[in-house]
Amino acid sequence: MVSIQSKWRYLFMFLGVQLVVMALLSREGYQKRVTYFIRIFRKSDGSGRNLSASGSDVYANLSALARAPPSSEVMTYCPQTSPYIRGPIHVSFPSGLTLAQVQRKNPLVVRGGRYRPPGCESRHRTAIIIPHRNREHHLKFLLYYLHPFLQRQQLNYGIYIVHQAGNYTFNRAKLMNVGFREAMREEDWDCLFFHDVDLIPEDDRNTYVCDANPKHAAIAMDKFFYKLPYNLYFGGVSALTPLHYLKMNGFPNNYWGWGGEDDDIGVRVSLGGMHITRPSVKFGRYKMIKHKLDKGNDINPKRFNMLSKTRQSWKLDGMNTAEYEIVSRQYLPLYTNITVNIGTEAGLHVPPEAAQPAPVDPAKPDQEPLVNS
Repeated sequence: MVSIQSKWRYLFMFLGVQLVVMALLSREGYQKRVTYFIRIFRKSDGSGRNLSASGSDVYANLSALARAPPSSEVMTYCPQTSPYIRGPIHVSFPSGLTLAQVQRKNPLVVRGGRYRPPGCESRHRTAIIIPHRNREHHLKFLLYYLHPFLQRQQLNYGIYIVHQAGNYTFNRAKLMNVGFREAMREEDWDCLFFHDVDLIPEDDRNTYVCDANPKHAAIAMDKFFYKLPYNLYFGGVSALTPLHYLKMNGFPNNYWGWGGEDDDIGVRVSLGGMHITRPSVKFGRYKMIKHKLDKGNDINPKRFNMLSKTRQSWKLDGMNTAEYEIVSRQYLPLYTNITVNIGTEAGLHVPPEAAQPAPVDPAKPDQEPLVNS
């Protein structure tokens, strides 16, 4: 009898421990706790250091960038591999950061968020397209890290923030269609990176240049414990050449709300006769700025039904059907802000008061009213 009672006691103790663990994991901070324990047992990268905890200051070697040579001197092309690339970057989110501070730390970035290497002719022209609405807190951190990250790679680059006007449900993919078209109006970019505002790159060996096929750069995010969640995942940060974009008919315009558009885009890559490439999992690391689901960006309940029809709809819904109205174009010190009316599920036109630009920087903008279809 004593033996049976002991077995029951141990069983209840075991169940109690399980319940405690489940309760801990169900709390809001579960991911931080799990990540902590994973870091304890994770193997090092062979150098005896934990990659997620190490890394250099992203601004550490920017002072070494050469100034532009005299105008009479012919500039040669930059090296194939930039000598300023250093690998892992330490990422943190200090309080009190302002856009003015970011601007002071990036004196070579000019109006509209444009940059060219001062000492050589870049081999690559890359536009960064960032869909955006009411995420100024995240944007300042992304700009703080992204500008020096790109400068270390000796890129000729420009940063475009595509800001959805009004309060209607957010449409990330349609904003990316707008970003592609408007960026290509300004310059003949040879690569376009479509970048979520809350993802910070953690290694500058993850170069922001395009491959022969569409590239998914955010292969290892901290929220997925630095692993690819599934093979067809194409979310977070991705890169296309203009030819890739044309082959897949751009992005879908009908995904209103959170979810589904990344998988639709991944399917379009295949339907366009291409495949997804990715950097090494050691290089394609990103830290996400933690946040709750945005107001006006609720989960899209139609996403699975829409995904099941991508093979039938991809040629009928994309770059060839993207309708929008430019509300304003602002050339700010750290980026070009394009405020756009993309309408609603019912169509393009919405009440005028819903299509006013939301100021995101105190600088005085240049505005260019424009209508596109």
